[in-house]
Amino acid sequence: MRRAAGLLLAVMLTGGALSARAAPNDLAGRQSDAEKQQAALRDRIENLQKDIDDREAARKEAADALKQSESAISKINLRLRELAEANRQAQADLTGLEKQIGAQQVVLAKRRTELAEQLRTQYTSGLSPWTALLSGDDPQVLGRNLGYLDYVSQARAKAVQALREDIERLAALQGRADARRAEIEKVVAETSEQKTALVGQQKERATLLAQLEGQIAAQRAEANKLGRDDQRLSRLITDLDAAIAKQIEDARRAEEARKRAEEVRRAEEARRAAEEAKKRADAERRAAEDARKKAEADRKLAADNAKQAADNAKRERDARDAAQAREQVEAASRQNRGPVAVADPDAAGLRPAEQKQSRLTTPEPPPQAKPAEPPKKAEPIEEKPAPTRSEPAQQTQTARAAPVGGGNGLRHGLSMPVRGQVQGRFGVDRPDGGVWRGVVLRAAEGTPVKVVAPGTVVYADWLRGFGNLIIVDHGQQYLTVYAYNQSLLKRVGDSVTGGDTIATVGATGGQVESGLYFEIRHRGAPVDPAQWLAQ
Repeated sequence: MRRAAGLLLAVMLTGGALSARAAPNDLAGRQSDAEKQQAALRDRIENLQKDIDDREAARKEAADALKQSESAISKINLRLRELAEANRQAQADLTGLEKQIGAQQVVLAKRRTELAEQLRTQYTSGLSPWTALLSGDDPQVLGRNLGYLDYVSQARAKAVQALREDIERLAALQGRADARRAEIEKVVAETSEQKTALVGQQKERATLLAQLEGQIAAQRAEANKLGRDDQRLSRLITDLDAAIAKQIEDARRAEEARKRAEEVRRAEEARRAAEEAKKRADAERRAAEDARKKAEADRKLAADNAKQAADNAKRERDARDAAQAREQVEAASRQNRGPVAVADPDAAGLRPAEQKQSRLTTPEPPPQAKPAEPPKKAEPIEEKPAPTRSEPAQQTQTARAAPVGGGNGLRHGLSMPVRGQVQGRFGVDRPDGGVWRGVVLRAAEGTPVKVVAPGTVVYADWLRGFGNLIIVDHGQQYLTVYAYNQSLLKRVGDSVTGGDTIATVGATGGQVESGLYFEIRHRGAPVDPAQWLAQ
C-alpha cells in the first residue's frame, strides 16, 4: 500500500513537473518567434535606409555633415541609458546578495557555536565509547550509554554536514557577489568611456554646426527645401507602410503555417488515439471471444460431468438392487421355503441379459447446469479527437512583442508627447514655405519624449531634414512621427506602451532651436494632431 502511494506520488510530481515545464517551453517558443519577427523587421528597415541613402547620395546638404555626429550622440546616449539600467540591476542584485551573505554568516556562526557546545559538553562529561566499554558497569547501563553516545554521534555528524553545506552556500554567494562587482566595475568603466566619447561627439557637432551655420541657414531659406523634406518623409512613410504590410503578410503566413502544423499534429494525435482505441477494441473483442469459448468449454465439461455422474448413480443403484435380490434368494434357500418370488428378476440374474428390463423407474438425471450466456460483444469504442492543449489565456509582454500593425490604432484625447509651446497649426502655411503637416513643440534639450499610445517602433534612424527620427506603428494603419530628437532611446522592433520614454528633445537635422516635431499619419496621409491630442 505504501509502495503504491509512493508510486502515485512520484507520478503526480512527474506530471506536475512536466506541466510546469510545458509553460516555460511554450513561453520560450513565443519569445523566439518575437525575436525572429524583430530581426526580420530590422533587416527590412536597414535595407530601406540603404535605399534612402542611395537616393539622397546624389544631392548633398550642409546638414548631412552632422549625420554621423548626431547619430553617434544618439547611439551613445542609448548605450548610456542601457548601462545605467544594467548598473541599477547589478547594484540591486549585489545588495540582495550581500543581505543573503550576512544572513548566511549569522547561520554559520550559529552552527559553529552549536557544534563547539556539543564537543565541549561531551569532553567535560568524559563519555566516550571506549570509556563506556572499559567502565565495567552493568551491561544494561552500558548498552544504554552506548545508545546515547550513538545518538550524540549522529547529531554531531548532522551538525558537521550542515556546517559544511552552509560554508559551501556562503562561498557560492560570495562568488556571485564578486561576479556582480566585476560586472559593475565593467559597466562603470564602459560608462566612463561612453561619456568621454559623448563629450567628444558633442564638441565635434558644435564645431561642425558653427562651420556650417551659414550654409544651413541659406539652405533653410530655400522655398523648395520644405517640400523636399515633406516628400522625403512621405516616401519613407510609404516605404514603411509597404514594409509593415509585408511584415503583416509574413506574420499571417507564419501563423497559417503554425496552424497547419498544429492541425497536422492534432490529426496525428487523433490518428494515434484512433489506433489505440482500435487496438483496445480488438483486444477487448479477443478477450470476449476467449471468454465465450472458455464458457462454452466449461458448459460442455459440466454437462459431461453431470451425465457421467448420472450414469455412475444408475450403475450403483442397479448393483445395489441385484445384491439385495441375491441376499433374498440366499435367505429363502437357507430356510427351505421353496422358491421365492424375486422382486427384480433382472437384478437377480434370472432373465437373459438381452431381455432384462428394470421394474423400477429409471431415475431422472440431475438437472444439467444451465449453459452460461456468452458474453456480450464489446461495443465499439467511440473515437474522440484527442484533447488539445488550451493556449495560455494571456502572455506577458516579455513573452511576445506586439506584432507590427497589430495594435488597436489611436483614440482621441492622447497625452502630449512633450510639454511645450506649440508652433504652427496643421494645414496652415509656414513662414519659410510649405504647409504645416504636424506641430513643433518647443522644449529644452534632453526633455523626455513620451510615446502617445501603445505600438511598435518601426523606424529609428537619422533622416535628412528631420535629424534623429523615430516612428511608431500603432496598428490600423496609424503611425506617429517624432523628429529633431537629440537621442533615440528605442530600437526598431521594440514594443512600447503609452507614456514610455522613447527619445529626448534636441535640435538635430540642421535645426536652430530645440524642440520636437510631431506628426500623426493614417493610411500614409498626415492628419491634424490637434484633433487627437488632449489640450
